[in-house]
Amino acid sequence: MGDVEQKILTSLNDHETIEDTGLWAKKQGIEHNQAFDGALKGLESYNMVVLKKIETKTPVLLPDGQAALQNGSPEFQVFNAIPAEGGIPKPELDAKVGAKIGKLGHGEAMRLKWIRQDKTGIFRNAEKVEDTVIPLLTAVRDRTAISDKDLEFLGKRQMIQITKTVTYAVSKGPNYKPTFKKVATDLTSAMLASGSWKEEVFKPFNLDALGLVPQGGHLHPLMKVRSEIREIFIGMGFEEMPTNNYVESSFWNFDSLFQPQQHPARDAHDTFFLKDPATAASLPMDYLERVKDVHSKGGYGSIGYRYDWKIEEAKKNIMRTHTTAVSSRMLYKLAQQGFKPSKFFSIDRVFRNETLDATHLAEFHQIEGLVADYNITLANLLGIISQFFKRLGIDDIRFKPAYNPYTEPSMEIFGYHPILKRWVELGNSGMFRPEMLEPMGLPANVRVIAWGLSLERPTMIKYGIPSIRDIFGPLIDLNFIKSNPIAFIDSKEVEEAHAAPPHIPPIK
Repeated sequence: MGDVEQKILTSLNDHETIEDTGLWAKKQGIEHNQAFDGALKGLESYNMVVLKKIETKTPVLLPDGQAALQNGSPEFQVFNAIPAEGGIPKPELDAKVGAKIGKLGHGEAMRLKWIRQDKTGIFRNAEKVEDTVIPLLTAVRDRTAISDKDLEFLGKRQMIQITKTVTYAVSKGPNYKPTFKKVATDLTSAMLASGSWKEEVFKPFNLDALGLVPQGGHLHPLMKVRSEIREIFIGMGFEEMPTNNYVESSFWNFDSLFQPQQHPARDAHDTFFLKDPATAASLPMDYLERVKDVHSKGGYGSIGYRYDWKIEEAKKNIMRTHTTAVSSRMLYKLAQQGFKPSKFFSIDRVFRNETLDATHLAEFHQIEGLVADYNITLANLLGIISQFFKRLGIDDIRFKPAYNPYTEPSMEIFGYHPILKRWVELGNSGMFRPEMLEPMGLPANVRVIAWGLSLERPTMIKYGIPSIRDIFGPLIDLNFIKSNPIAFIDSKEVEEAHAAPPHIPPIK
């Protein structure tokens, strides 16, 4: 295409501008096609020319319009097919002019009151009529002036079609030169060997150009939302915790959180226990003794649970039921290193022996977070959770008092699902108890607010997904993953559902 670029630049050198590339290309004997547009856009990308788009709308006769121009409009043909004296039955009229012309012309002639109809047949309602469609079709054929109203009339009758032609007005750009040198698109080994790359002009990379649709490696929608949540927490000043151990000891998962060994959550119906290795290899024994004492005897203002605490239960290996086990490890480490105010979060998988339904899976993600500081209160927790969901785009959330063995006070967090039309639990939260924190070695006036949220359920609310199994698990549609855009944008239906929520009753 180097010749075309050179002709364009030469013409600009002679005349300063090209007023319309359509007319210019016709005079030059050049086809104004996609390749021509590519040459123009190439010159524009080097700032050698400035383009101004010109859109021209041209009416073109369709087969029905060409037939009407030759034989008259359908209504005119119908009128002429009716005898001047007496009427004609509809079947006979259709046979005379054709079924299509009979159908189109009959309705329009009735609207114009050219004809009338009764039970005996169809009759003329005027002595003489003028076919006003012919002048309009003639104007379209001859490219003469015609009003937009008349064009709309002919378009509705499918007699014409409006075609759009795009051409350009071209003027000199800031890097204009009267000669064109083809630019190099790649740096080759031959250029490096000869040193010719020093004299080459390279085409700049267009980072906004659309690439080929990848055949594999599609990002899962949950992973996109996970990345969004990670950015929210990092933007709020949180540090991410390591979560690379799916297998956890019962000590860190339950005991360190002041959760008693006879708690129902430790039952095989709720937790997956490992057969091999069945027990943890090592635990911090000095800390373990303090945990044992607070469970069995009490301390730190608590009477404990007053039961015979067993190390055998604490050593049992399980698939972690929550990432709060990671939080307990981080807080213990923070106490050993010397406490300083900290904010942590994590997003990873947890495992529970759940019955599968629309909102429950046996394997799912948990969003864990905590803030450890001096003398913070429940108000700080409410503010952080509200701000997090607001940044995520979920405004309809509520809190409900709850009981947890390791937090006091405790709150469950609910969000309203616009498709399921009910409140869905999004997670649990509260302030860690002194019985959990002080055995770790944390100062007595340190308070820790914490929460564990679902990743799947906020995604369901945000994007109007009715069942958790549609986004995670073996039943997910792979085409849903492949067709999902990089930017997960609310659908129109979800926007409407959120815009006009029904009456929301209080949580009971």
